Amino acid sequence: MRKAIGWIAILAIFVFAGSPFVSGAEKSILFTNGNIITVAGDTIKGGDILLKGSKIAKIGKGLKTDSETKVVNLDGKWVMPGIIDSHSHIAIEGGVNEGGNLITSEVDIKDVIWSEDMNIFYALACGVTTIHTMHGSANSIGGRGIVLKLRWGKSAEEMIFKGAPPTIKWALGENPKRSNFFSPGPSRYPKTRMGVEASIRREFEKAKDYLRDWQDYDAKAKLAKKKKKPAPLPPKKDYRLEVIADTLNGKYWIRCHAYQAEEMLSIMKLCDEYGVKLVCFEHGLEGYRITNELVKYGVAVSTFADFWSYKWESYKTMPHAVALMAQRGVLTAVNSDDAERMRRLFHDAAKAMRFGGLSENEAFKTITLNPAIIMGIDKRTGTLAEGKDGDLAIFSRHPFDPYTICEMTVVDGEILFDRAQYLEARKKAEEEKKKKEEEKKKPEKKRPEGEVLP
Repeated sequence: MRKAIGWIAILAIFVFAGSPFVSGAEKSILFTNGNIITVAGDTIKGGDILLKGSKIAKIGKGLKTDSETKVVNLDGKWVMPGIIDSHSHIAIEGGVNEGGNLITSEVDIKDVIWSEDMNIFYALACGVTTIHTMHGSANSIGGRGIVLKLRWGKSAEEMIFKGAPPTIKWALGENPKRSNFFSPGPSRYPKTRMGVEASIRREFEKAKDYLRDWQDYDAKAKLAKKKKKPAPLPPKKDYRLEVIADTLNGKYWIRCHAYQAEEMLSIMKLCDEYGVKLVCFEHGLEGYRITNELVKYGVAVSTFADFWSYKWESYKTMPHAVALMAQRGVLTAVNSDDAERMRRLFHDAAKAMRFGGLSENEAFKTITLNPAIIMGIDKRTGTLAEGKDGDLAIFSRHPFDPYTICEMTVVDGEILFDRAQYLEARKKAEEEKKKKEEEKKKPEKKRPEGEVLP
């Protein structure tokens, strides 16, 4: 393990990797006497939820099970679906921005997943079970992102959410045009907002030509094979254009960093023109100004609850924006974009009720079902329902209560965070550490003069 991981990280891995709950694929757990926020339907007061293997088997009241099932009495605690963060940059090693070029579609976050990042454990400690971690916003067309289940203690490969649609990061506005400081040489193109969009169109046209060249080659190769003649030379492989061509063919879902309404309108028209799937605007702080157009083009917004004015293009928003978009039919998620903010997404969702008047269930959807839909994983997670993944966040009080604490987090039927267990193990480790330090301070016992060693 990396030396950068301290003793707390080692303890966290040891405690939960060695937990009796960890064999989720083999064991069953029955959580009883809890208040279950299903999001898919009504909240069940004094309800039970049975997990078998990695899935939810039953939800209801007075559930019975066999003697081999582990029973956990929640004693009135609150259970909600595992929190989903649709815009994150944790679990990435070596930097999130490849700023060397304007277009960097060839790079892939999957290649640098850091499964030992302590932010994974911290996120679990606050109820987060699934994230979409992605490339930064230095490029008009940046690298590819990945959906992860926060399976703490597992390898990078084991954390990948199998079946989640692959994504590619775009960015508009200030970030790509002001990212020249990444480049050691001359300032790179573009320096204006119009140049950012023009660069995307230019790459799409190049990718269309690239696709056409390969289609022509495939046709000629088939004809040569049919006539038993030598195959022609193939076109030069270009991994950057390959990804953009795959985007044109619908393989990658586009996640586009944007703030201003005018730019968002323009890029939606461009994507519609080329027939590509623009899934979501990241941040989208002015999305509340163009809700009709967002609904028309079927584009979601993954945004902040109340974070703005940190640069000039982020001035025009307000804490009502999330609710305004959701109430007008825009698929809206509350995200973190930050390892620290990720730990209080349940409070950020509550702000949509406080400032915007969303219903409790609609507010819960902004951190559960809505991001799951945006990420293409809603058939497996985002709500508590029979047959879905066993991803739970268990709180001491209602998750929107200012004084609530996440007590337990379950991923795929495995308890990967148990606050009481962790604090007890940490206390024992600290006591052991103190005991060893005291032993070192004791003076060495001297042997009497003349004593002969055996």
